[in-house]
Amino acid sequence: MSSLSLEDGVILIVDDNPNNLSFLFDFLTELGFKVLVARTGVSALQKAEYSPPDLILLDVVMPEVDGFETCRRLKARKSTKEIPIIFMTALNSTEDKVKAFSVGAVDYVTKPIQNEEVLARVKAHLSISRLTKKLQEQNAQMQQEIIDRQQAQISLRQLAEQLEKRVAERTAELSQTNDLLQEEVEERQQMQDNLYQSLKQLQETQILLIQNEKMSALGRMLAGVSHEINKPVNFIYGNLDRVSQYTQDILNILNFYQQQYPQLTTEIEKKAQDIELELITKSLPKLLESMQLEGERIRDIVHSLQLFSRQEGEEMKPINIHEGIDSTLMILQNRLKFKPNFPPIEVIKEYNPYLTSVECCRGEINQVFMNILVNAIDAIEECSSPKTSEEMQANPYQIRISTEFSNHNTAIIRIFDSGVGIGEEVRDLIFDPFFSTKPLGTSIGIGLSISWHIIVERHGGILQCISTPGQGTEFAIELPIHQQSRSIARVLSMVDKSAMN
Repeated sequence: MSSLSLEDGVILIVDDNPNNLSFLFDFLTELGFKVLVARTGVSALQKAEYSPPDLILLDVVMPEVDGFETCRRLKARKSTKEIPIIFMTALNSTEDKVKAFSVGAVDYVTKPIQNEEVLARVKAHLSISRLTKKLQEQNAQMQQEIIDRQQAQISLRQLAEQLEKRVAERTAELSQTNDLLQEEVEERQQMQDNLYQSLKQLQETQILLIQNEKMSALGRMLAGVSHEINKPVNFIYGNLDRVSQYTQDILNILNFYQQQYPQLTTEIEKKAQDIELELITKSLPKLLESMQLEGERIRDIVHSLQLFSRQEGEEMKPINIHEGIDSTLMILQNRLKFKPNFPPIEVIKEYNPYLTSVECCRGEINQVFMNILVNAIDAIEECSSPKTSEEMQANPYQIRISTEFSNHNTAIIRIFDSGVGIGEEVRDLIFDPFFSTKPLGTSIGIGLSISWHIIVERHGGILQCISTPGQGTEFAIELPIHQQSRSIARVLSMVDKSAMN
């Protein structure tokens, strides 16, 4: 398993029962783990501080310091707070489970201990812990790269300032020689312009590199998470039909038994009333049906994550852009739903059913959809004044997405939002790097700049913003169906738009 290999995993087992300690020690040691043991909470705190393990299996009921207090102390220490803790307990009430998670546990296993359950949970949380550490290391490295690039920018800016100073000094020295002065000024101006262009190109390249690395890391993480989730979800979803059938069979037998023996004994009748048997028989099929629906929803989410995170490099391939839009909408579903102080955002999709294939880079186009849809949601959420139900019916919050063919062998994707709209002075700047209308610290203003680079420079397409304050905003994306015809299609499209203006 390369960097996620379990052979070097260190597990600390804390239990005051020698039999449990011996059983778990032998079982985990045989699997290749390095195992430490402690019989009290105090001993566990000392060992975790001296030699921090990768994971702790912690008993709840122990003398002196119980498992809950031991967990709380571990999470309070800087050196041990990141260690995942799994409780081992025979307590199975909701209150005990809530308490376990509230003090910092990541999971729990119930006693008597089952080998397969312990192994599955240990593997899962070791994997999650190591993936989290790896992501933190990558983030730290990326931050360092940003700092290094910022320092390079400062150096270049200082160099530009020094160059301007030298130009001014040289101009003063040659003020008596007009011809030479003019030539020198022109040369220096040209040098300054070239330097500015180089600096601008360096900034844009830096933005693209950082964003591409972030998206790549995000894609790898999403792919890993969806892969880990997919198998247990498929297992649960695949067995729900069987569970439903078994449950129905049991209910049928119970009903048949009641018909054959309508006169129940006093003890059976009292027990049936205590457990609300009639309510159970009515609710259980509905509960299983709800579980079936939620299982389908989880599978749809995992499928969307897999589509969005699919790694295909920079190669142009024919793809179904509708799948890319749908997977992006699924990922953003939480932001589209009803919120306590804000109504849900209605998404209207008007897809051309014949637009099935566009030659492009899937990951980059999905990134464009993500940037534009996030901006659309932000624009709608800026509508601070709440609407009455009558106003919502007349003018609901909407995002409308349509796809169509143009006359020049191109595909056009239109994304409209009913947000606050954009003024002309802002609309002319939205594709510039580092330009943002959002509060300082919430955005660095590179999303639409990167989108423009992907559509126009990478794919030979056109990206336009059409907006009027108070009437919403529409982004129109035009992409060549086939990349070999991109230049002709782009010229014809621009000619048509010029003629219309």
